[in-house]
Amino acid sequence: MSDLWMPGAEILDIGDHAPTDGGPAKAVAHVTWDKNATKAKPADLVPYGTLKTYFGSNASGRAVAPHVLWDPFTGRVAQFVPANSRSKSLADRAGGTRTNRAGSVVIQVEALFFPWCRVNGKTYESLVDTPRKGWDELHAWVASWGVASSWPMGKPNGFVGKRDERIWRMRSGWYAHAQVPENDHTDPGSWPDFPAASKPGSQTKQYEPFPGTAWFSMGRKSPIVARMHDRLVAVDCNRYQSSANKDVIGSGDVASYEAWQRHLGYTGSAAKWPPGPASWSKLQVPKS
Repeated sequence: MSDLWMPGAEILDIGDHAPTDGGPAKAVAHVTWDKNATKAKPADLVPYGTLKTYFGSNASGRAVAPHVLWDPFTGRVAQFVPANSRSKSLADRAGGTRTNRAGSVVIQVEALFFPWCRVNGKTYESLVDTPRKGWDELHAWVASWGVASSWPMGKPNGFVGKRDERIWRMRSGWYAHAQVPENDHTDPGSWPDFPAASKPGSQTKQYEPFPGTAWFSMGRKSPIVARMHDRLVAVDCNRYQSSANKDVIGSGDVASYEAWQRHLGYTGSAAKWPPGPASWSKLQVPKS
């Protein structure tokens, strides 16, 4: 079963959960667009913490909260409702398609961004110009819920709306806010490419896929554990007392992996054992 809460995300459960209607799994791409800036007059990006508090604690923000807020400059993610609940970031008129519920999941992602925002003195015209930190992990979590890595109405290219309710009802994939029926917003304007999948026989280095949270049980013996051990040492997160029995999960693995998660910026429960898919992907444990 896929994770209801994205591994590595900060959980701010607003508690307003409701089921979706079933059908093709979807994700919806938004940007927060909390300021209107121009090339001539750029504006400082609104702090991540401000938007996190708005969606997580403010009554007006909770009423329009997405599933996740994603900061493409730092990779931070906050999540407000579980994947299998509807969220409320889409307009939903009575009598039409239930936009926020129209799929087995309708995972809504708000990227912290507006055109011509300024971060550390640099101005960014479009979302694809940002560092896009955390996108691979976010995409992997969304894909784990059956959302196709495609844009049924076309990848966002400019702030224009193109809506086809038939496609919306019938096809799984990612949709721009500008493409959702009953909505009049034109965001996100652009969106990162989907991560390239490794192809059999390619020269791309192959890494061990995430084996699942339950796999990381104390005492498990596997060559994957030994390769994880070596990678944790290589990234300067060595908290091992020795290298004896390094193919068996023990307390040294727990301490070393938690050091790795802290190195990535995770805090609190997100930095605790066991590993999650986001931090595992970044560790790049090689296949044999």
